[in-house]
Amino acid sequence: MLAKAGFEVVRERGPLPESRMLELAGQFDAYLCGDDAFTRAVIEKSLPRLKVISKYGIGLDKIDVAAATELKVPVLFTPGVNHTTVAEHTFALLLATARNLVTEANHVAAGRWTRITGSELCGKTLAIIGFGRIGKEVAIRARAFGIKVLGYDLYWDEDFARWHDVERVQDLDTLLSRSDIVSLHVNLTPQTKHLLNGQNLSRLRKGAIIVNCARGELVEVEGLVAALKSGHLRGYAADVLDQEPPPADHPLLGLPNVILTPHIGSRTNESVQRQASCAVENLTLFLSGRRPIAQANLK
Repeated sequence: MLAKAGFEVVRERGPLPESRMLELAGQFDAYLCGDDAFTRAVIEKSLPRLKVISKYGIGLDKIDVAAATELKVPVLFTPGVNHTTVAEHTFALLLATARNLVTEANHVAAGRWTRITGSELCGKTLAIIGFGRIGKEVAIRARAFGIKVLGYDLYWDEDFARWHDVERVQDLDTLLSRSDIVSLHVNLTPQTKHLLNGQNLSRLRKGAIIVNCARGELVEVEGLVAALKSGHLRGYAADVLDQEPPPADHPLLGLPNVILTPHIGSRTNESVQRQASCAVENLTLFLSGRRPIAQANLK
């Protein structure tokens, strides 16, 4: 698609930190990016040549959208391309934690026949924090497993909740106190950073599981590690971390009740194709003077 549009393409393996982005800034008419650091400084240095930023995916927390809006740089993104894929990965992590699948598979691979008793999901209560496209897909799968679903979000689809028997809970502490499982699907903002922390994690039922396929910074690491080591939490399964890739001494690495995957929740053959096609189509549409599929800053 890019070749057909006649672009000269410069490739870099991301996610790129601000330092590398500043080295590159000013050389390009457009960026097709993942989770690369688009700070105010990067955007300012990219002008006046830069015309558009096209995000591959839906998370915009690495882009200073406010600065881009102020500087009149459109930010395009790809909503609706990976909700099925991420919901499936959420359940893969949840099942792996509830049934000790990683530990048990490693036992057998090492020649040990060690059997650990797991837990059923049927009859448990799941709190979905963030009830957008991905949260809804998780709810559909949870109901098929016989799980009671609670939802928490500022925006609420009443019809969907009624059709799929999802109960809305508007107080976070109450939500946590009623939950055996928490699944995170909210955007990272200053208001949601450390949404789960040392204080409110204690409100979860003993033996609860947290699954995070959103952003690592939604959970305060220090409080999470304490809750895991004390046994109050049974497990933490995440596709995201506050530092990606994590340093060798990251406190979550090596904990026996933690399962981590390297931000692959949206990486399936099907979803990668959808995201790539949508991101490139956004870019080519905009630069040809036509309306893109989705723009994040419409002011």
